[in-house]
Amino acid sequence: MSTKNIVGAAYLASVVTAALASGAAAAPLSEAEVKAAMDAGKEKCYGVALAGQNDCAAGPGTTCAGTSKVDYQGNAWKFVDGGTCTTVELPGDRMGSPDPLDRDIPS
Repeated sequence: MSTKNIVGAAYLASVVTAALASGAAAAPLSEAEVKAAMDAGKEKCYGVALAGQNDCAAGPGTTCAGTSKVDYQGNAWKFVDGGTCTTVELPGDRMGSPDPLDRDIPS
């Protein structure tokens, strides 16, 4: 693994740790945090996060990271390894999507 990849992975790990530690604040990810994840080979994938474990965009009535209300909420995304979003195995014939989904939205 190159030094650049190690530094990028370490930065991403620190960003994720900081985001989890500040769950009460649940602020949107900064552009720098999103860019770091994307540079580390991650992609946004909607409908794959468990309740409260999304990285962002949990729809109306939520603030962001960690605010999804149900498992596999279609309008909440999580970072996954690049190129794997639509092949993530989920229960009930669900599939991840690079775009928001209209399924599993809490009322």
